[in-house]
Amino acid sequence: MTGRARGWLVLAALVGTVHAIFSLYWAIGGDWLLETLGERIVTTFADMRWVLVPVGLVKLVAALAPLGLDRRGWPLRPLTRGLAWLGAAVLVVWGGLNTLVGQLVLAGAIQPDGGYDRPGMIGHAWLWDPLFLLWGLALLVHLVVTRRRRG
Repeated sequence: MTGRARGWLVLAALVGTVHAIFSLYWAIGGDWLLETLGERIVTTFADMRWVLVPVGLVKLVAALAPLGLDRRGWPLRPLTRGLAWLGAAVLVVWGGLNTLVGQLVLAGAIQPDGGYDRPGMIGHAWLWDPLFLLWGLALLVHLVVTRRRRG
């Protein structure tokens, strides 16, 4: 594998790890950037931040597993790469659509009934959802570059 292909995988792992670390940080009571999640989410989960522990751990596994699997030559290749393809697709669609919708809301092209939480919308449109998108795109590029051609 080329260094460039590995670089995309490392980028995906780093971006996913950032996402995971923030979930775990908030789970233990951290408040930095919490408002970027949106007031409704913060209020709903104020007394249940512990639920972010499994969320953060799942993100961490999803971020690091492809890197570890790649180093081992993708054991159970059809299954493990298939799951990576699925994960990349979900991240790209989720992150891409939410980034787009958030940007359209901030630009005034979409006006939600009852208004919206500006700090939360900025957080999703400019930080969290673009990170999901970048994570998915980096993983997707790696998977495309390293796919085996059928002879």
